[in-house]
Amino acid sequence: MLSKETITSIADELARAERSRTTVPLLTARHPEMTIEDSYAVQNEWRRRGVEAGRRPVGRKIGLTSKVMQAATGITEPDYGAIFADMVYENGSVIDHSRFSNVRIEVELAFVLGKALAGPEVTVFDVIDATDYVIPALEILSSRIEMQNRTIVDTISDNAAMGAMVYGGNPVRPQDIDLRWVSALLYRNETIEESGVAAAVLNHPANGVVWLANKLAAHGDSLAAGEIILAGSFTRPMWVESGDTVLCDYGTMGTVTCRFS
Repeated sequence: MLSKETITSIADELARAERSRTTVPLLTARHPEMTIEDSYAVQNEWRRRGVEAGRRPVGRKIGLTSKVMQAATGITEPDYGAIFADMVYENGSVIDHSRFSNVRIEVELAFVLGKALAGPEVTVFDVIDATDYVIPALEILSSRIEMQNRTIVDTISDNAAMGAMVYGGNPVRPQDIDLRWVSALLYRNETIEESGVAAAVLNHPANGVVWLANKLAAHGDSLAAGEIILAGSFTRPMWVESGDTVLCDYGTMGTVTCRFS
């Protein structure tokens, strides 16, 4: 376990990288003894500072829930990060590309909770019952740590590479649709780049939220009514540059689009 001073020092370093849009060397290369619990301690320190600075927490993201994402990163277990209100964009937004580092897009479903969820024994039925509606969303990844040879410890410390999210399309009650079969076509500048089906997320996207609620319980935390939960990507991450327009077509659930300036 790392000392509190080391955790604070890493949080300072990541805060500087976020402000300057730069990347820091791999944490695991410099702190080989660093554990997953250490990395969540770094993330919690980052989140605490955000709240202290007046940022409003609105939800959580879950990462690395599908085989395509695990293959793309070489990391074989899920993780989670925090979402603040200033990270949430409406459909059609023009987004400043320079706000982020190593910018990529992921295709997800967002669960908006109507009831609180507290582990450790949350099931998929609990998640469906607690969800007001599910809506299409794009996650914008931003990595403040070197990309090459990252481990889950690096990723979690970096708030699970969360940059921002864009939501759009049609909100749907989870009882009214088979969420496993929600499919998406991801376009960059009118060219299709990725496609996927939501069952790629742990066989049912609600299972991402199950994993999160039970993982948070182990950390003495839970999910509140009103929170937005990004359940995990069912496509590989797609790189985007300044000037790119992104559109994702979710069929009957509508489309989400944004442009990077």
